[in-house]
Amino acid sequence: MDLLDNTIRPYSWGSTTALPELLGTEPTGKPQAELWMGAHPGAPSRVDRGAGPVSLADVIAADPRGELGDAAVDAFGPRLPFLFKVLAADAPLSLQVHPDLDQARAGFADEEARGVPVGAPHRNYKDANHKPELICALTPFDGLCGFRPATEAADLLDGLGVDQLKPYADLLRAHPETGALREVLTAVLTADSEAMADTVTRAAEAADRLGHAAYAGIARHFPGDPGVIAAMLLNYVRLQPGEALYLGAGVPHAYLNGLGVELMANSDNVLRCGLTPKHVDVPELLRIVRFEATDPGVLHPAPVPDGSGEEVYATPIDEFRLSRLVLAEGSAARALPDGTAQILLCTAGRAVLTSADGESLTLAPGRSAWVRAGERVEVTGPGTVFRATVAL
Repeated sequence: MDLLDNTIRPYSWGSTTALPELLGTEPTGKPQAELWMGAHPGAPSRVDRGAGPVSLADVIAADPRGELGDAAVDAFGPRLPFLFKVLAADAPLSLQVHPDLDQARAGFADEEARGVPVGAPHRNYKDANHKPELICALTPFDGLCGFRPATEAADLLDGLGVDQLKPYADLLRAHPETGALREVLTAVLTADSEAMADTVTRAAEAADRLGHAAYAGIARHFPGDPGVIAAMLLNYVRLQPGEALYLGAGVPHAYLNGLGVELMANSDNVLRCGLTPKHVDVPELLRIVRFEATDPGVLHPAPVPDGSGEEVYATPIDEFRLSRLVLAEGSAARALPDGTAQILLCTAGRAVLTSADGESLTLAPGRSAWVRAGERVEVTGPGTVFRATVAL
């Protein structure tokens, strides 16, 4: 077991208070957006095994089978296939979509062949991996996920009473099952910027007047951004603590506000639709987006049928698996599976980890530990622990 020393990323949309409150630290007055746990090269966690802090990425690279386990290395190669985060949003993140694995490999190979620098602002594919992700709310958490049915989107646009939105609403009603979502999103993202800025301003004023707080709030952060209109095509979701969303390839989404635990495949591939000053590659975006109405599919944790008390958030991929243990005062120690490596994160109370040789490690809220494959660990509370591992 290793206590993790993790990096906090200071993105502009981050909350100045949520992560300090979780960690019990003093706010700095600056945004603290994401706490990263894992071996991503952008900000790997650090561990200390007696010779000073070292990168978890280096620890894994030195002994991938010993750290990750044979099954994980055989399935995903000699690297940790997921990235674990605590995300604290105080403003909307960009409206975005992620490619599937084949699209990521092809896009990465194409940009490499064309010599586009990985750090270039117009680069779409930073790696050859897909980026499915799961967000689980720790506080009430607002987000956008997947397209609404076309007729529902038309009702929202019509209800704002803005003349410039009427052609979009009419198109959505006329062809609700035959590509209208693609046509409308394309029209919004390719419209004259001055005309669209005026449309967004009028739509935002109407949204504020009519009580559509989510869209009015988005527009306050991104005045004139066509992504404000694009956001109205999507399902608005408010998660309660313990509820989660799974975001698969091609599903447009944005996180708006709240504190949550996020688990994803280890990738940086993002194609943006709006709500950002960053590059928006409209043709590539339209190739990746899945233009179909979807139910957001709010997830609730289901008990694992082994009586351990572990509750798992079911997802259709193998690179990661998120589960939760809610440990009551005085409850018996819970033995954790040991076949693959895992990261354990305490989000409330405390968690005491005890290894087979009697070593113990106490996690306070916001603190996390790396447990290498094959290490038998028991956990006691009282507290709440999220467990990130692979689904093998």
